[in-house]
Amino acid sequence: MSDRGTHRGSARTEDSATREVYTEVRGHRARLSRLMNAHDAARLVIGLLYLSRTPHAAPGSSVPAWPWLRGLAADRGARLGPAVSRCLAHGLPETGAGLDDTGTRGGVPALPPGADDPLRGLILAISSVRKPGALLDLCLADLSAEQARGNHYFTPGDVARLMVGAAAPQDGHRLLDPVCGSGGLLVESHRYVQERIGLTPALTLRGKEQHAPTSQIARMNLAVRSIEARILPPGDSLAEPERDPYDIILANLPFNQHDWTPEGERGRGSGQRHPLPSDPRWPEEPPPRGSGNAAWIQHIAHALAPAGRAAFLMADSVAKSPQPATRRLRERLMRDDLVECVIALPPRVFGHTDATACLWVLNKDKRARRDWGTVDRRGHVLFINARRAFERVARSSARRLGDTHSERILDTLAAWRGTVADADATVPYLDEPGWSRSCTTEEIARRRHELMPTSYAAASPGLEHDTLSRIDRLKHELVEKLSRGHELESRLLDVLEEI
Repeated sequence: MSDRGTHRGSARTEDSATREVYTEVRGHRARLSRLMNAHDAARLVIGLLYLSRTPHAAPGSSVPAWPWLRGLAADRGARLGPAVSRCLAHGLPETGAGLDDTGTRGGVPALPPGADDPLRGLILAISSVRKPGALLDLCLADLSAEQARGNHYFTPGDVARLMVGAAAPQDGHRLLDPVCGSGGLLVESHRYVQERIGLTPALTLRGKEQHAPTSQIARMNLAVRSIEARILPPGDSLAEPERDPYDIILANLPFNQHDWTPEGERGRGSGQRHPLPSDPRWPEEPPPRGSGNAAWIQHIAHALAPAGRAAFLMADSVAKSPQPATRRLRERLMRDDLVECVIALPPRVFGHTDATACLWVLNKDKRARRDWGTVDRRGHVLFINARRAFERVARSSARRLGDTHSERILDTLAAWRGTVADADATVPYLDEPGWSRSCTTEEIARRRHELMPTSYAAASPGLEHDTLSRIDRLKHELVEKLSRGHELESRLLDVLEEI
């Protein structure tokens, strides 16, 4: 057997072993969920996994650490609840609020009576894992599902791989995620560069998250994988411009964020149409108060370095809305030649909602240049219609993008840029009806600067008349109209406040 075959065989064995441990861990978590909040139980599992892989106490100190907890779990008569609470209180990274009055850190869930048996099972199962990254990914997916009803999900792995591949970070880059959630896009960026250079990347990774408990999860996620990154104190990234330029910005943005303005400006009525203070991020026109979409796009564009790139998820309405403010934003982006690619993603692959979204790719330097692409794409935008590029999850109504569809999207983008790794195998880019189309900024201007991929790379007539396609289209139109109605309601309230 070749070395590659041996490696694949060992990888399959490791994956199988991780799945077995995950099944065991999930069973113990389910038992805990009957005694406590399911969300807290999911966070508890991640906290224990973090404790098992990071040092927290110097030898000889009185601060409890994982070896002590593991030894206690082996004693069937020991009480584990107080011991686990003590270890988590001293070992978890800060939430951003610092230490409490007892000298312990926040974010420690209260453990109910009767939790000793599932806690013992969790500790022993986690101790048996050799490489915790895969198990951590599965546990983060569980936590994401628990909090998805509040629209606070984490970016799925296949979507994260697509976003990072579209932005294509390189060794030495400065990278920012201004809404980093669990830190998944930072982790994927590190993996992406490491696979290409075969060494530990010299990346400068920065992340910021508004919710303190989620910021804590991001710190744990990166620490377990031994990835050096700085998660900034919890806060609103839109509160002020970024101080430093970044080569790469990645973001799974909140859609249609109402009342996004800084705390000091909220609720202030001045009788002006745009009562926001002057800001270098919007030198021509401040974004509307009713939706943060325009603010996020301009925040990201302002923070890019001279040759910087960004990939972010954005609601469909921004790409096609006829509203004057949104249309003027698209016009400015076209005038500055910032938009490189817009990809229409399938519904329900990036969160637990039917709302559709696009992946936008910005690029401040679309010239042909070394270490990037062989084709000069100034004055052009690539549109990819991946609305139906999904696969169904077995025994579920859920969908996912899947690696096959992600790779097809990235291959199309690479051919358009001229960045195929094997120069001898480079295939010139050609438009593909129903899938992709390259357009000039002049054509886009004639269409009132619309940036909706489904308008440029429309599906074939046969597919359009297919029954399932018609049903999907009607569902999407209904969701969009409901979303649009909510946005108009927010704008109307803003106007009424200013009268």
